[in-house]
Amino acid sequence: MYVRTLSLRDFRSWEAAELELPPGGTVFLGSNGNGKTNLIEAVGYLSTLGSHRVSADAPLIRIGAQRARIGATVVNTGRELRVDMELNQGAANRAQINRSPVRRPREILGILQTVLFAPEDLSLVRGDPSERRRFLDELATARLPRLAGVRADYDKVLRQRSALLKTAGRLARSGARGAELSTLDVWDGHLAAHGAVLLEQRLRLVHELYPHLAQAYGSIAPESRPASIGYRSGSLPPELLDPARSPQAEDVEVLEAILLRELGNARQKELERGVCLVGPHRDDLELMLGSAPAKGFASHGESWSYALALRLGAFELLRTAGTDPVLILDDVFAELDRRRRAALAAVAVTAEQVLITAAVAEDVPAELEAAPLRIETTGDADHRASRLADDPQPSPGAAVSSPATPESSPLPPDLSTPSPGISTDS
Repeated sequence: MYVRTLSLRDFRSWEAAELELPPGGTVFLGSNGNGKTNLIEAVGYLSTLGSHRVSADAPLIRIGAQRARIGATVVNTGRELRVDMELNQGAANRAQINRSPVRRPREILGILQTVLFAPEDLSLVRGDPSERRRFLDELATARLPRLAGVRADYDKVLRQRSALLKTAGRLARSGARGAELSTLDVWDGHLAAHGAVLLEQRLRLVHELYPHLAQAYGSIAPESRPASIGYRSGSLPPELLDPARSPQAEDVEVLEAILLRELGNARQKELERGVCLVGPHRDDLELMLGSAPAKGFASHGESWSYALALRLGAFELLRTAGTDPVLILDDVFAELDRRRRAALAAVAVTAEQVLITAAVAEDVPAELEAAPLRIETTGDADHRASRLADDPQPSPGAAVSSPATPESSPLPPDLSTPSPGISTDS
């Protein structure tokens, strides 16, 4: 799998761009703030419908613009698909596959698979559980795109149920009785049903990722304690949490029954606190070094090694399905010592396509043989725009990019006008 063309318009610092990307290695070179990371961020967005740098879409839209657009031609086992995304200010995002609108943007998931390693990945080890849950869910969705709908449904039910808990709790404290308690039973059922599917996929993923993670960490830091992962949940019995346990056909039904029981047991506490205390939104991915948790016990070097091992493990796991994901390395070689550079380069040279950002070419191991593309900025301090350094100087207000070719399939003029029967759901 590789991205053959990448098109941007009003995305971050790029007014416009049309890039041809070959298989193999490509390195985007430029000083900090020139916009090189914005390019690989756009590729990652088409893969996950999210950014590895921010949690909302608004910062991705160029200042002063109403929408940003990303497009790519993706080649997978000889077959090409064109995918386009439009991010809108104050309106629903829209997507197209081969120029045809889709009902929901999440329908593009699975067309492009990426594994991205960036300095922000230290938060996987040192950050909050939400970072590790996101890692699990994005990887699970890459393997099973329909899980995006399950995640969206679960989040919607969680919001509705949490609001109902607050209302029911206030009424209970005032001595009033309403229909909220009986309505909670209905929402309990929805939360357990969606939560069980999400939990089953997370547990399956931990089971299958475990050996890849352990092997990757051992190759990066052979002198360190062995790395292992597990799933932490206050709702599930230990036998279901054992990463060595193989998934069973009846797991979803078993997990749904457990969640329903735990929701019933926690009802009074939930009403008192006004929050949902049971479900996969409360869980964590447990990262261990030897017998100690990596968070709080790992050194800075061990934390870097663990974060890198998680990404390399994910890359190898996705490969088992028969297709190489695009490997994206965002300004990481400068942060790694010689051994970690070598371990990462050894995997990168085997990828069908690897996209790299770096401040200077010397940061990139020579064995990657990556074709360089230099990025610079033009304009004054208030109107800076990124461009490829080898492009001709643009006229004032013109797009700064490499020239479009018939093969590059530039972005359509606009995706913001709804087509008949096209939903605006995101």
